Amino acid sequence: MNALKEKYREEVAPALMKEFGLTNVMQVPTVKKIVVNIGMGEAMDNPKSLEAATNDMVKITGQRPVLTKAKKSIANFKLREGRIIGVKVTLRGEKMWALLDRLVNIALPRVRDFRGVSDKSFDGRGNYTLGLREQLIFPEIEYDSIDKLRGMELTFVTSAPNDEQAMSLLKHLGMPFRKV
Repeated sequence: MNALKEKYREEVAPALMKEFGLTNVMQVPTVKKIVVNIGMGEAMDNPKSLEAATNDMVKITGQRPVLTKAKKSIANFKLREGRIIGVKVTLRGEKMWALLDRLVNIALPRVRDFRGVSDKSFDGRGNYTLGLREQLIFPEIEYDSIDKLRGMELTFVTSAPNDEQAMSLLKHLGMPFRKV
């Protein structure tokens, strides 16, 4: 079992039950899934960049990504409906816990001038989105093998009913939120 998942069961869940006065174990918020997304506007001009992003995503998540297509045509962006504009992966279970563990303990501390992640990216329903500027912070990515720096979004979908419980859950799991 993953060390972070074990920490959740042994320490985090009882602490959250005590903190929010929950009586049933099933009420304790947990991370349901993590969605990793790389949006690529340049995929229309450069199809090889899509392949490179796919390879990066496989290295980071250990799972083959799904290609995302444009839902609408937007003339100002020279975008047509149905064109491939990104890749995404949805992680659940052991792979999700492994990515969260690597993100908190290895990747985020490698960010230059890191002062913590923003606490303003909650959506009101207990989900949190974290934007990363480059894929190099993950140890799986080799500096020489990348063609371009690509940012990505990680969305943490939790079972928390509100942002307060979701933030507390992520703090207990080790997410380094910015000190105000």
